[in-house]
Amino acid sequence: MRNLIGAVVSGLIVGVLARYFYPGPVPLGWIATILLGIGGSLAANLVATRGRMEDGINRPGCLASVLGAMALIFLIRHLH
Repeated sequence: MRNLIGAVVSGLIVGVLARYFYPGPVPLGWIATILLGIGGSLAANLVATRGRMEDGINRPGCLASVLGAMALIFLIRHLH
């Protein structure tokens, strides 16, 4: 249960940061923002570690998560 709560909280933080730094409006609700942050974190982790899951918090990983979420915003906006 603690992992789920941690994923939701970190997803919210990453999603909010990605929406803040992305240029232009990003019309997403709270749940979509959380899912965006979780997806960005997973995408960045898969690219950075080539599929190996690692634990812990590090600054480059946090930055990569925000950039991964911003890439997801880009994809979502251009697929519609």
